[in-house]
Amino acid sequence: MPLAKKAEEKFFLRPTFQALTIGVPFCIFKLLFGLLALRTGEPNTGLSVLGWLVIVWSIADLLMNMARVVQDLAGMESSIEYCTIAQAGRIFNRAKLFLAIDTLVTFSIICFVLWSGWIVWLSRYESYLWYAATTLNLISISTVNVWIELSRGR
Repeated sequence: MPLAKKAEEKFFLRPTFQALTIGVPFCIFKLLFGLLALRTGEPNTGLSVLGWLVIVWSIADLLMNMARVVQDLAGMESSIEYCTIAQAGRIFNRAKLFLAIDTLVTFSIICFVLWSGWIVWLSRYESYLWYAATTLNLISISTVNVWIELSRGR
């Protein structure tokens, strides 16, 4: 395997890249969904409780992603997963399956916010966060897919 390919592979597979381009955007989507649920629901109702739970969940996941970045940059083996759902999956020795479930839940949140019309309730600043998270996530996925296809031709 050529040295350049190893360096590229290491870059795209590193926890830092994955946490910053997938994990953090997912945390932003969850956080904004939680804020929208609070905005939409009456105080002390199921929707406001859901909003607070999702906000706490998103912050916990954000802290876990940042811990992964710090551990990776320090050259340490990670002691945690990228998110709380995957961390729970460790109990069953199925962290990757639970990470995939977290991805499904997050994509469902994105679709719900778009199709419910809740997206119009984001403030200008929150909209920019949504756009940045979407852009970073989609461009990184596209870049990795291009790299994979180019790697097959080598």
